[in-house]
Formats: sequence, structure tokens, C-alpha cells
Amino acid sequence: MRQVLLILISSYLVVFAAQAQSPARTSSGGWLLVANKEDNALGIIDPRSEKQIAEIPEGGVTGHEIATSRDGKLAYVPIYGNSGVGQPGTDGGNMVVIDLAARKVVENVDFGKGVRPHLPVFGPKNGMLYVSTELEKSLTIIDPATLKIVGSVPTGQEQSHMFAITRDGHRAYSANVGPGTVSAIDLDARKVLAVIPVSPQVQRISLSADNKFVFTSDVMKPQLAVIDTANNKLKTWIPLPGLGYGSATTADGKWLVIALPLVHQVAAVDLSTMKVAHTIDVGMRTQEVLLAPDGQTAYVSCDQAGKVAVISLTDWKVTHVIDAGKGADGLAWAASSR
Repeated sequence: MRQVLLILISSYLVVFAAQAQSPARTSSGGWLLVANKEDNALGIIDPRSEKQIAEIPEGGVTGHEIATSRDGKLAYVPIYGNSGVGQPGTDGGNMVVIDLAARKVVENVDFGKGVRPHLPVFGPKNGMLYVSTELEKSLTIIDPATLKIVGSVPTGQEQSHMFAITRDGHRAYSANVGPGTVSAIDLDARKVLAVIPVSPQVQRISLSADNKFVFTSDVMKPQLAVIDTANNKLKTWIPLPGLGYGSATTADGKWLVIALPLVHQVAAVDLSTMKVAHTIDVGMRTQEVLLAPDGQTAYVSCDQAGKVAVISLTDWKVTHVIDAGKGADGLAWAASSR
């Protein structure tokens, strides 16, 4: 009997130790989605097993970014085309809607011409789907209930590649790559409030949790621009260890996590000091940052390697690397009750 008891205790300790040393995983149910742009497909990753479990063909050239419905059932992927921003290539003119349970494209939104649709974002208040349409210098508004285009909002600039919407849904800020500017946009009046000069070229954009600041990367110098949304003016610069790219702020407002692709790192900026406090070596070119709903995990796509790095926000270390698809780029979270 004593021997059996010792075996049971030993087994329990082994299991407990394995759980304690296992990679950080989000406690929230759901799927991690990744745009595998060189596979022309949407990847579905199970964050608990940390494996890509499915890849869904988009039926188009290339989708770079993803939005998901609130119930986690649908994914929306604009088909950008085979070009880089501001570069020659095909001009995508549609957006596919993917049923994640059925794992297939179920609807298509036709923009009527080549517009290079890129980033889809749901309005937090009105529920409309906004899509950056670069060649139109606009954000196109789509009603997700009907999948009809119901309007557009000008950005006033070329190459409005990425944008962010404030929590109250009244404003948007677009990063205009080639012009090196940020447009402050009134979504209610559907007009540009200001065009903010930043640098010769910018990339990506994010908002602080309290919406007081906009962050965009200067891709000519290793620095991050901080724009004050109270006056829509450049407030300061944050020096970075390398050129910045995609970024995201934690829900508690304390940190901004930013990809540094050319130095194969991710940095964490302490927003109370506006200085880099942590750097994490990823060992691969980093691209986009998505923070999990649990507030403890960051997912970072690594496009050239076709992988997604999992980073713990408690000890600032890479805990796992997930095999995704070729050209892993845009990331999104699909909620689930599973």
C-alpha cells in the first residue's frame, strides 16, 4: 500500500512539474488566426496545444489582415493583391468571409474595382466594418449584416495601409506609409481633422489604452512617434533598438509591445516613462503583435520563417514558437465558448 501511495505521489509531482514548466497559454477560450499570405490561406491555431490545426484557402491572391465577428464564428479577410504597399503588382478588389467552423469561404464582398483593401476593423460602437482601401485614399464602410458597402471615409493621403479606431468609435487614425503621415479622422462626420507629418515613411499604428496617444513606427530611423490625440500633434519620440513595425498596447495601459523585424526582436515600452524597458530576442524577423485576451501573452508573427512566437508578458520571454504557414502576417483572435 505504501509503495502504491509513493507511486501516486511521484506521478502527481511529475504532472505538477510539467504543468509548471509548460509554455504560457491563454486561459481564454478561442482560436488564434493568422494570415499565411504566401499560402493564400487563413491559418487556425489552437492556443492551448500551440499548433496550427487548419489552413483555409481564401480563393484569392493574398490576404494580409483579419477581423473576426464578436461571436467568433466568422473571419473577414480583404484580398490585397500580390504587391507590397506602394509597389507595382495586382490590385485586390474583394474581401472574403470565412466560416471558421465549416472552414471555408462562405461570402464575398466585391469592391467593384482594384482598391488594395488591407486592414478590416469593427467599429466598437456602431458595429460597422471599416476596411482600409489604399487606392481610394479611404476607409470603406461595410454593413456586416448585409455585406453591403454603405459609405466611405477619406484619409486625405496615399497608402493608408493600417489604422486604429478609438474606443468610443468616433475617431480613426491612419498610418499613411509613403507620405510618412498620420491622418486624424472624424468617423461620424466622415472627414479628415488633421494630417500629421511624422517622417519620410511610417508603418503600422496603435492607440494607447486610454486613447490619449497614437504610436507609429518611423521606418527610416529606429524610433517610435508618439502623437497626442488632444491636439493631433507629434508629442515626442521613443528611441528603439531597431526599426519598429507592428505594435499593441496592453489593456492596463502600462506597456506597448512592438516588433523590431530587422534585429529579430520584440521590445516592451514602459508607457509611464516612454522608454524601452525590455527587449526579447526572437531569433526571427518579427512582424505583427497581438495581445491575448488573458493579458498575459503576446503573439508575434514572423513572416519569413512562417511561425508565430509566443511571449510571456510576466517574464518577457519567448515560451514557444508555433509553426504557421508561409508568410505568416496578420493576426486576430476568434472568441469561442469552447
